[in-house]
Amino acid sequence: MGNRLSKIATRTGDGGTTGLGDGSRTDKDSVRIQAIGEVDELNSHLGLLLCEDMPDQLRDELVTIQHDLFDLGGELCIPGYQMITEDHVLRLDDHLAKYNATLPALTEFILPAGSRAASQAHVCRTVCRRAERAIVTLGKAETIHEHPRQYVNRLSDLLFVLARVLNRHAGGSDVLWQHERRRKA
Repeated sequence: MGNRLSKIATRTGDGGTTGLGDGSRTDKDSVRIQAIGEVDELNSHLGLLLCEDMPDQLRDELVTIQHDLFDLGGELCIPGYQMITEDHVLRLDDHLAKYNATLPALTEFILPAGSRAASQAHVCRTVCRRAERAIVTLGKAETIHEHPRQYVNRLSDLLFVLARVLNRHAGGSDVLWQHERRRKA
């Protein structure tokens, strides 16, 4: 892999195409490249989230998720290839169960707010939903495995839960939407 990255500016994409992992080329605005880009953006936002204060175990889990997302990008980059499996999805389900068990039940909608870390987790959640939509679109155009779609679906749920966890870690709580709040004209 080291030799593959020895030259970053190749100029091979100047004509509006990019290379896939199998050596084929596709348009830079193809649904496959859109999905890869959304996953890459999500991974970058997770990197920013990791700059925030959080419990060590959560940090380790998010780093593992970053590696999973890199693998997911690799899977999307090689048509027909599989890297994300049911085990990846089940790991997220385990995280969801563990963290949900520590939180009070929600009785109102919450705003994407609170601590800086929680707010960044909400940004990650919304980018994750966009990545999910891009993967669904790709799946309508080309055959892909089901686990990438399931993975990002679970991950967006987990990021919502983690935003709540991070607010508590910072000494705060959920910021509730006040549906009866007076609006000033």
